[in-house]
Amino acid sequence: MATTASTESGGVFSFDHRDMMVFILVMSLHGLQSMITELLPEFSVGGLGVSIGPFWFVAMSVVLLFRSFWACLAIPVGGIVFGEILIGDFSALGAVEGLVVITTSWFFAMSLITDPSDVKQIAAVGFLAKAMEETAAWFIDVGKFYVGVEELEAISWLPETVWATEGMGALVQIIVAGIVFGAVPTLFLYPRLRGKIEPLLGMSSVEGRDGPMFTRSSLKRLVAWVGLLPVAFAVETLSETSGGLITFTPQFVETYGQTFLFVPIAAAALIAFGLVAYRQRKVEGGV
Repeated sequence: MATTASTESGGVFSFDHRDMMVFILVMSLHGLQSMITELLPEFSVGGLGVSIGPFWFVAMSVVLLFRSFWACLAIPVGGIVFGEILIGDFSALGAVEGLVVITTSWFFAMSLITDPSDVKQIAAVGFLAKAMEETAAWFIDVGKFYVGVEELEAISWLPETVWATEGMGALVQIIVAGIVFGAVPTLFLYPRLRGKIEPLLGMSSVEGRDGPMFTRSSLKRLVAWVGLLPVAFAVETLSETSGGLITFTPQFVETYGQTFLFVPIAAAALIAFGLVAYRQRKVEGGV
């Protein structure tokens, strides 16, 4: 019936109607859970403000079901569409950092999977992707401090403390988002989704592979992650100094209040569950 949902079939960057459906599903699901967590309050850990969301286990579970470049790209795009454009706070240059860092982090991490039925390996890889993302953001934020485009917390006579203050924030976020709301729930959600979501999109589950986790393909993706970090930093710095190039900032939430967040929530839910319901009818009809 289905074509195996593998990153190797048809090339890593091939794109067909199945990839389009995966992209839309991941984008809308990530946008949905991101906006839901926007309604939740922040809490403090050791004086550091920590946001609960996003609930990364949603992205971890769904993206690692399909393991394609387009599934990885859909994560930051979902945040941009539902968390920036639809709430009226979008900057084209400001969105580049997330597009580059999140996509390349997940694209590398998923290449390490050898047994997609091993939920412990899946959870560990998902945690690694989140840890890489936060580490990259840490470097970029500190870099902006050193070039003078952003003021960060540091002792005035010892600016090197910015590494510790920002690093502690990144570490806390890695623990909270990567483990508590990431890897641990993924251990329970992923096996319940595997083999059930893929057929609805006309695919079969990704198969495992022999050999070591770290391969030549993994090395290429890791090199791409490292090589693109300066690009993300340069564009983010440019966005801080010269504006967003293309901006859309009506600030709907500031105008209409927090209740406006239900607009992107409803839009994301409609797209995600509408797609699943549509495909389920197609499958039941034998299409």
